[in-house]
Order: sequence, then C-alpha cells, then structure tokens
Amino acid sequence: MERFSNISMAVVRRLPKYFRYLGDLLSNEIRRVSSQELSKITGFTASQIRQDLNCFGGFGQQGYGYNVEELYNEIGKILGLDRTYKTVIVGAGNVGQAIANYTSFQKSGFKLHGIFDVNPKVIGLSINDVTVMDVDDLEKFIKQNDIEIGIICTPKAHSQKIADLMVDAGIKGMWNFAPVDLKVPDNVIVENVHLSESLFTISYLLKEREETTKKKK
Repeated sequence: MERFSNISMAVVRRLPKYFRYLGDLLSNEIRRVSSQELSKITGFTASQIRQDLNCFGGFGQQGYGYNVEELYNEIGKILGLDRTYKTVIVGAGNVGQAIANYTSFQKSGFKLHGIFDVNPKVIGLSINDVTVMDVDDLEKFIKQNDIEIGIICTPKAHSQKIADLMVDAGIKGMWNFAPVDLKVPDNVIVENVHLSESLFTISYLLKEREETTKKKK
C-alpha cells in the first residue's frame, strides 16, 4: 500500500477511536474535554493523545483542553469524512447483507450504489433499497458510476479475481472481508478485515490467563 504522508499508521489507526469517543461526548452534550479526560475514555495516555493530535496541527488550549465539537469536526476532516464515497459490495451473503444494512456507514458518507453476486437466487433481490446485480456487470458498473471503494465479501476462492476486476475497473480502495490477503498495485488501498484473527487473539489471551492462574495456585 502506497503511503502519501509521514504520519505513522499507528497514529492513523487511533484517529477513528478519538472520533468515535468525541461523538459520544457530543451526544451527551459535553462541550469541553482535557487530554487527561480523553485518556480515561480511550485508554491512551494523555501524552500520546497530545502527540497524535499535534501531528495534524494545534488543537486545544493549555488550561482549557479541547472544544469537543471543533475537535470532532477536525478529526472528521482529517479522516476524509467531510465528503462522500461511492461504494459497491460484492457478495450478498450474511456479511455482505449485514454491511448493506448498517446505516452508520451511509451516515458517514459511504454511499452504497450497488450489490453484486453470482447466485441467481439473490440477483434481483433488494437489500436496504439496493438491488443485487449479476457480478458479470460489476466492471462496467464501476466505470460508469465512478465507484471508489469496493467491499469484498466473497469466499476466499473468488476474492482475488474480484480484486483484479476492481483494479482493472479503476477502484481506488478495497475493504476486504474475505479470509485472504489480497495482492493489488501499490496505488490501490486495501484494508483487510480478518474476523477469525480477532477471535483467535481472544482465544490466546484466555489460554494465557488460564495458564497464568494455574501457575499461581
């Protein structure tokens, strides 16, 4: 994946969490917050929070803290959430349908323009007011509608072929839920979401805790 700035990915991956918690503060009508208070909420140290935010300019005032709404809006702009993105989903199974029905994505500017599948039983069905189309029409649809983000929810065996097709059609970014790391050109951004890896991490930590408890007895 090609990087376009010197901001570390560790910082970038913390920004959505700041954005989410600031949104929670706004919904609770909290207008001002200090880095120490943000630390308690997010789990990051106050120093880490200040360092992260300083990567993007000066936010907040000493002795005052941060204006929650202003910081929320600024982080939204940094994340690119002040614009809309045209998206498609490939794979209308359980995961694809869940994403299509998750309205928070639409509210954040990720507009779903099409859903595609190979199964004739689902082609023609409507999911959240979007009709499922034949995957054979995917490349043409992406080109005609200037689609920017492709969401891949297909079985592992078909995911790379779909990714290649998306690349040829001009897709700029992919959100991949297939259990495989996709190979794409450097100018295409891919975020792989391997659900099993998170579950396996929980399994490891539970096992580690059990073994540590046994040793203490």
